[in-house]
Amino acid sequence: MAALLKRREIVAKLLADRGEDLLVVPGLGQPCYDCFAAGDDPRTFYLWGAMGGAVPVALGLAIAQPEKRVLVITGDGEMLMGLGSLTAAAAEALPNLAICVLDNERYGETGQQQTVTGRGTNLSAIAAGAGFGTTKLVTDAADVAEGVRLCREATGPVFVAFKVDDAPEAAAIPPKDGAFLKTRFRQAVVGKI
Repeated sequence: MAALLKRREIVAKLLADRGEDLLVVPGLGQPCYDCFAAGDDPRTFYLWGAMGGAVPVALGLAIAQPEKRVLVITGDGEMLMGLGSLTAAAAEALPNLAICVLDNERYGETGQQQTVTGRGTNLSAIAAGAGFGTTKLVTDAADVAEGVRLCREATGPVFVAFKVDDAPEAAAIPPKDGAFLKTRFRQAVVGKI
């Protein structure tokens, strides 16, 4: 893949000035590292070892917290594993749910094998077919700001895929203790354990 958009730059823009009402569910692997590199926050619920789980977790969270914006930041490999979750998210039609896919056309956690998005599969088109009212495929730096705006502000459900460079980023490892992450997230969101 030729050098495209830089994933860490996009995630930093997605999480900049996040205010009090943005809850983030990053998918397995690099999206967790990207979110942590942008600045750790107790309202970010890092998933470890839950490939395919980011959208279902965020969907439940968006239902439970309708006054807060819920943003999934995941990769194309995880999204391909959980395509069925797009149909559930579209059917629920939650105005506070946005899904951002950092599409590097690779399975980063298992050796950089090419995904089918590198062979023509368009995840934004799949999301539109599932019933998402707002979808966008961002391939150019000039469109990044609009993609970020949709993820942060547009009435959901929103699906935006950013085509990003497949070069690995330096590891920025968030906490791995699941009980700790659950407790701090719950305290940040509902104020109690």
